[in-house]
Amino acid sequence: MSLTELASFAEILGALTIVSGLIFGLYQLSEFRKQRTEMIASELMKTFYSPELSRAVTLIQSLPDNASAEELRNLGPEGEEAAVQLCTIFETMGVLVHERIATYSLVEQLAGGMICVMYRKLAVWLETVRHEQQQPSWAEWFQWLAEQLLKSKTQSQPAHIKYRDWRP
Repeated sequence: MSLTELASFAEILGALTIVSGLIFGLYQLSEFRKQRTEMIASELMKTFYSPELSRAVTLIQSLPDNASAEELRNLGPEGEEAAVQLCTIFETMGVLVHERIATYSLVEQLAGGMICVMYRKLAVWLETVRHEQQQPSWAEWFQWLAEQLLKSKTQSQPAHIKYRDWRP
């Protein structure tokens, strides 16, 4: 084998190595993204196993839709604490969805209905707090997420109806 043939062979081998490395890297990247999505889903689900969240939802759902700040504050310190806790949790979810770290579909299926109901209850109170605190961005991602979910929730059937005939 001549030196020219060896050089050509080495060049081909080098190109194959680079292409193989690129394919392997792309595969690893897709596996990383899948793991990250699964980890985020797991962490979001853990949020809903908290007794504090259950208490907050129970307290806030007793309010009428568009409850005033006064009505919420009449529940005592626990009422506003529950509202802040819900805003914080759903604010985080809104940012995760907007930045495409958590999928919209996952959040919609996991908590879409709850987020819509809690927003309906807290919308007036949110505006009051923003005004009182002179902070128009307070709970902005909670509101954004709720508004997105309200659009899709009014256009789709609930899972218990939509998938009634589903079989494992």
